[in-house]
Amino acid sequence: MAGMITGIEVETVRAAVERVREEIAVAARKAGRDPAEVELLAAVKYIALEELGVLVEAGLTLMGENRAQELEAKAEAHPDVRWHFIGQLQSRKVKQILPYAELIQSVASDSALRQLERHGTSETEILVEVNVAGEEGKAGIAPDELPAFLERAPVRVVGLMTMPPFSEDPEDSRRHFAALRELASAHGLTRLSMGTSQDFAVAVEEGATLVRVGSRLYGA
Repeated sequence: MAGMITGIEVETVRAAVERVREEIAVAARKAGRDPAEVELLAAVKYIALEELGVLVEAGLTLMGENRAQELEAKAEAHPDVRWHFIGQLQSRKVKQILPYAELIQSVASDSALRQLERHGTSETEILVEVNVAGEEGKAGIAPDELPAFLERAPVRVVGLMTMPPFSEDPEDSRRHFAALRELASAHGLTRLSMGTSQDFAVAVEEGATLVRVGSRLYGA
């Protein structure tokens, strides 16, 4: 697949993971939090299947994939890894994703809820994706739709996820992360997936419990 990252070296990734974990720890302590509250998820959309063993050897144990077919292939090759689905969710792919993902982070439609009701179990847990910035054409429900959406959810919602507008300045994301934290708190939800390579430290300061990091780990 075009754009896939190959030729990754264990020591390069291990050093990058250590740097990212230290930045997470610094941000957590700055906010008066325990760094252990924050999980580092390696976003592997652009990592070739044959490179995943390198990431595991480098100490990465939680990975997220954006595409159902790739999730299936990678999870079957590496059942020792904990897998999340982090891409835009097509309802017709829910059945395919469920056996492999311990958490679907991007539920944002009634059609997906119907498929979760049909194929999920009492153990199924999800995050609801919220479009906190109100970006036109972007995935995620509107914040004011969350209460009714939670009532319709047939499986356990454990938290929220968001992807704020891209900005070169991480501080531009802070208000969106804060808004998601406040929304989660208002509904008794404890897991917050927010922050990527460019702004994960700010996300941790604002309460993230999951950060989705890709290029910072692979030098891409």
